[in-house]
Amino acid sequence: MILLEVIATSLEDALHAEAGGADRIELVADLHEGGLTPDMALVREITAAVSIPVHVMIRPHSRSFHMQDNDIQTMLYASEAAYQAGAAALVWGVLTEEGTIERNALESLLTAVPLPVTFHRAFDEIKNQEEALSVLLDYGQIRSVLTSGGAVSALQATERLRKLVSLTAGHKLNIMAGGGLTLESLKEFVGETHVPIVHLGTGVRMNQRVNEPVDIDKVKKAKQLLTVS
Repeated sequence: MILLEVIATSLEDALHAEAGGADRIELVADLHEGGLTPDMALVREITAAVSIPVHVMIRPHSRSFHMQDNDIQTMLYASEAAYQAGAAALVWGVLTEEGTIERNALESLLTAVPLPVTFHRAFDEIKNQEEALSVLLDYGQIRSVLTSGGAVSALQATERLRKLVSLTAGHKLNIMAGGGLTLESLKEFVGETHVPIVHLGTGVRMNQRVNEPVDIDKVKKAKQLLTVS
């Protein structure tokens, strides 16, 4: 079964995602900035209101994915707060200045709390994605990699995504495709790539705009398309 993850920025979004049949939520703030750490009061409110898993973004700023020591400390505090607020998993990514995975920061963050992790679209700034994936596969706590295959839209990287999916066969880590996906493209896309998880943002929002709420009917349609694919 292909899982559907929907981005939420509010309680209304979360409730609509669940009502539409989403399997899980990625909770973020400032979606127009690519998603930042949400307010922990909102995390508590949403985890108390929905029964599906809530994955919480841990990203202190949108300047880059290279984090200074103080940024890592902020992420550690936020990870603990999200854990205490009921998060089912965390979403983050850390790179070196050269654009490779920052192992020291990654390992520090992994030891912060005993939650599964999605390595987010920082992955798309890495030139050698296959090599990066082999690094992430060393860490059992990392269960998903959110990626567009390094392209502006995942629709432009179906061959790369299919390759990444094949490299995760037999592992707990799954490739989650996101970026530029629409309801119209969804069925053909999953048929070509065989991705086990799909991540939708504007594709299931009213008028496909970041400042509009999640549309229950669009989530239902996405779930239907993924069920029959």
